[in-house]
Amino acid sequence: MTHHESHGTSDGEPARREYTIDHHLSDAEENIHRVWDNSLDPVLTVEDGDVVRFECRDAVDRQLDVESTAEDFGNVSFDPVHPLTGPVAVEGAEPGDVLQVDLLDFQHKGWGYTGFMPGEMGLGLLPEDFPDADVHIWDLQGDVGHFVNGIEVPLDPFPGVIGVAPGEDGEHGTLPPLSTGGNMDVKHMTAGSTVYLPVEVEGGLFSTADCHAAQGDGEVCVTGIEAPMFVTARFSVRKDMSIEQPQFETTGPFTPTGHDEPMYATTGISDDLMDATKKATRHMIDHLAENRGLTRGEAYILCSAAMDLKVSEVVDAPNWIVTAYIADSIFPE
Repeated sequence: MTHHESHGTSDGEPARREYTIDHHLSDAEENIHRVWDNSLDPVLTVEDGDVVRFECRDAVDRQLDVESTAEDFGNVSFDPVHPLTGPVAVEGAEPGDVLQVDLLDFQHKGWGYTGFMPGEMGLGLLPEDFPDADVHIWDLQGDVGHFVNGIEVPLDPFPGVIGVAPGEDGEHGTLPPLSTGGNMDVKHMTAGSTVYLPVEVEGGLFSTADCHAAQGDGEVCVTGIEAPMFVTARFSVRKDMSIEQPQFETTGPFTPTGHDEPMYATTGISDDLMDATKKATRHMIDHLAENRGLTRGEAYILCSAAMDLKVSEVVDAPNWIVTAYIADSIFPE
C-alpha cells in the first residue's frame, strides 16, 4: 500500500512524497522491551532505506483506559515504565555512524491521558504544589484533543521515546534520556521531521515508545497527551555524519496553529534556570485559574499539554529569565 509523506514548503503548503511500508511491528509482547540494553536481540532486521510501521503502547503499558480516574492514575506503577517497541537492527549501521530516522506518519487510536502523580512521589516540575493526583482523559478526534471548558488543543504527534542502544553494556532505565536518545520528549519531532541518532553498537538497535498526541515544552506535570499510537519511520545509515548526541530537522509547528499568533506569557526570573522555569509555570497556572475558569490541577495539566517555554535571557547575571507561553487560539471565543 502506498502512503504519502508530508513536508512543509516555503508557502506553507505541505509537499507530498510517496512511501511504501516494508515492515509492520505490532505491540505484541515479543516486540516489547523495558530497558535500554545493547545485548538485546533485534526483533527485526531491516535494510538501509526501509520503512517500518511501529505499534506503540501508551507510556504506562495499559494500566489506564478511557474510564480511568484520578485515583487510578495515582496508583500507576512506574516499575517498569515505557514499553519500548523494538529493537530494530539496520544493516550496515556501525559504531561511529549516524542513524537517520525520517518520521513519516503518526496515527493515534482516539484517546489519551494527561495527569500528575501524588506530590510525595516527587515527579513533575511542581510536586510540592499538588499533593493529590489528577488526570484528564482526552477525546482525540482527528487533529484535535478536547479538554474542559471547550478548550481544544491541536494535535501534532511525536514519539516521546526515540533512540538507539547505548554502547555502555548493561541495563539502562528508560526515564532519563541518554546520549543515544531515549526519553527525550522533544515536541517538535513531528511527522516530516528527520532525527539523527549517534550509533554506538552494530545495527544501531532502534526503539520507539511513549507517543504523545501533543505536549507543551517541558512536559511539566510529567505527562504529555499520552496515547497509544502507530509510528511510521524510514531508516538510513549515514557514514558521512558524526554526532555526539541526537540532532534533528523539523518544520514544527512552533505554535498551535503553525503560524505566528497571539499568546499570553508569564516570566520566571531567578538565579537558577530550573527555579525560573518553576516560577514561570506557577505564574501561568495562576493566570489560567484566575482568567480561564480552570482549577489549579486542570491548569497544570493544560500547561503540560499546551504551554511553551523559552530560555529568554542568560546573560544578565545573576538572574536568568524563562518565559512560558499559552496560545489564545486554544480557548473558545
